[in-house]
Amino acid sequence: MTGDLRACTVVVPTIGRPSLDVLLDALAGGSGPRPAEIVLVDDRPGGAPLQAERAGLPPVRVVRTGGQGPAAARNLGWRTARTDWVAFLDDDVVPDPDWYERLAADLAGLPADVAGTQGRVRVPLPGHRRPTDWERGTAGLATSSWITADLAYRRAVLAAVGGFDERFPRAFREDSDLALRVMDTGSRLTRGDRWITHPVRPTDRWVSVRVQAGNADDVLMRRLHGPSWRQRADATVGRRPRHLAVTAAALAALGLAAAGRPRAAALAAAGWVAGTGEFAWARIAPGPRDRTEVTSMLATSALIPPLATWHFLRGAVRHRAVTRWRGLPDLVLLDRDGTLVHDEPYNGDPARVRPVEGAREALYALRARGVRIGLVTNQSGVGRGLITREQADAVNARVAELLGPFDTVQVCPHAPEDGCGCRKPAPGMVKAACAELDVDPARCVVIGDIGADVEAAAAAGAHGILVPTPVTRPQEVTAAPHRAPTLTEAVDDVLAGAW
Repeated sequence: MTGDLRACTVVVPTIGRPSLDVLLDALAGGSGPRPAEIVLVDDRPGGAPLQAERAGLPPVRVVRTGGQGPAAARNLGWRTARTDWVAFLDDDVVPDPDWYERLAADLAGLPADVAGTQGRVRVPLPGHRRPTDWERGTAGLATSSWITADLAYRRAVLAAVGGFDERFPRAFREDSDLALRVMDTGSRLTRGDRWITHPVRPTDRWVSVRVQAGNADDVLMRRLHGPSWRQRADATVGRRPRHLAVTAAALAALGLAAAGRPRAAALAAAGWVAGTGEFAWARIAPGPRDRTEVTSMLATSALIPPLATWHFLRGAVRHRAVTRWRGLPDLVLLDRDGTLVHDEPYNGDPARVRPVEGAREALYALRARGVRIGLVTNQSGVGRGLITREQADAVNARVAELLGPFDTVQVCPHAPEDGCGCRKPAPGMVKAACAELDVDPARCVVIGDIGADVEAAAAAGAHGILVPTPVTRPQEVTAAPHRAPTLTEAVDDVLAGAW
């Protein structure tokens, strides 16, 4: 049975490495059905636009993060997708020629409790010699669980857990963290039958030193998932206890020498030499043992224990108090009059529309992070006969012209005495917007300037943020669970995950 890839978007985060061209060429030449689109997420701080067009590719859309890191890049990719499934590929892998066909088969008929399916990875190693330390480390990807080198998730599940935790600043552990949070919802992850090749990326001799920064991410994993996180994520224990012991021996040797205790300092130094030597040999023995590899292993084996310890301690301080990741909402709904534009009572004239300070920039910031935006506005002037519905719609069109497009526009044209279910504080418009965009109200934020906006959010199961103005009653300000002085600061709270 083959699935319909038109229900899948392929997301490729990239920093513009040459390997991206190899990946795109492989996708262009592959056999089988094509997905709805490829979203190429350019995570470079700047630079010329990427040239991704190739015959044979599905539609390609390029979006940019400005260099926010791999977790944020993947989040932007899936948030801008509108399909049921999102398949992540790294920019340094090469899918097999039948990858599309096998992806379609992997997705076909999956039970509702399966939230994601992981592809299979091969890492080619040299056949004429033993692999280096770096090559052996890369080969570990072939047996790693839940890595996003090739992993397809249901978009609804990503939205429900907030996507990738952007507190992981590098491509390390953020995929395992996501997998554990997804499985915490009761969903399952499976392995498919599609294959990719992950070549060993060329690097310099100091790469093993730089990757020790990941020790801080391990601390974050423990804080978030408890001491058993490694077993659940199929992650190896590593050598951190030995690194701590070797580092302690080195510090003891220096301290004892400074204290004028040469014999004790010598014993501590001998412990450091023995520990460093054992570590170096453990890395040298399985390798090619040529001069370049041996000298690299000796130098880096002396540096890794103290650096690993430093990053571990840095993580322990930085992540001493962390909360569960919420991510960004799927949808932000905004009141119009008094929130996005200055309030002109019963305004039917587009020429009188004046955006509040910072409104355009705030909405741009939301769109740039892949958050959808909607307008929810009470227009009782229509129900009272003071303006026509056409005039109200013309004003809304002018707001969109000045502030950018909205993904949904909900208007209540009724007078307060009509007793409708859409006029705020009733939840009708909020529910209708969420239903139109297939968004769980729990992943929706409503921003407005009066208590009715916040009450409508609560009644719909969404989150409300009050931005008071001079017309906001004091009791409404007091009752609001979340307040922000300005629209800009309300959006800043949303983008910081404080909603």
